Amino acid sequence: MDDNEIRTRLLSPDRLYGRDEVLGSACPVPRTAGVYAWFFRQVPDPVPTEGCLTHEGLTLLYVGISPDRQGKPRSSQTLRHRVRYHYQGNAEGSTLRRTLGVLLAPESGFPLRRVGSGRRMTFTNTGERWLDGWMRENAFVTWVEHAEPWLLERELLHAVSLPLNLKGNGRHAFAATLSGLRRRANAHARELPVVDDRDPR
Repeated sequence: MDDNEIRTRLLSPDRLYGRDEVLGSACPVPRTAGVYAWFFRQVPDPVPTEGCLTHEGLTLLYVGISPDRQGKPRSSQTLRHRVRYHYQGNAEGSTLRRTLGVLLAPESGFPLRRVGSGRRMTFTNTGERWLDGWMRENAFVTWVEHAEPWLLERELLHAVSLPLNLKGNGRHAFAATLSGLRRRANAHARELPVVDDRDPR
C-alpha cells in the first residue's frame, strides 16, 4: 500500500470505531505501530472547524502516533495501547484527554486538579468518568499501520487542519489559544488543594 492509499484510509475511512468496541474483548486495534485519527460528533467550544475534514457528519480534530517518536523501534507502545488509553486513561497520561477535559470544563464542572501525592494532574476520578461518557458519545477513531508513523504525522500536520494537535503544529491558528488554555488550567490546578484520589485510574 502506497502513501496515498494510507492517507485515504486514514482520512476517509471505511468505518470509525467507538469506545465500547475499542475497549471490548474483541478489540479491533492492532498491536503494531501506526497513526490514529479522531473524529468528533460534538466539537468543544471554542475549537475552530474551518478547513477541517469531515466524514459521515463527524469532524477530524486530532491525529496521534505510536510509538511517539523515531528511535523507539522496540517500544512497547502500540496503536492498541495508545487508543485504549485515550478512551479509558486519565489526563496525566493522555494529551488528548487533557485537552478535551480543559475545553469541556465549563460544561463538565471538573477542572484540572492535582491528585494523589500532588505530582499528577487529572480531572479527578469522577471527572475522568464524566469524560469517558462524553467520549463514548462523541469521539470516534480510525487508524492505519505504519512502520514510521512520525513521518506520516508530520505530513498530515502540514496538509490537514488539526486544531487539537499541539506538538509540531505551531503554525495552526488555534495552537496559541489552546496552549494558553492548557497553561492556565495547569496554573489554576496548582492553586487548588490536592485531591485525595485513591482510585488508581
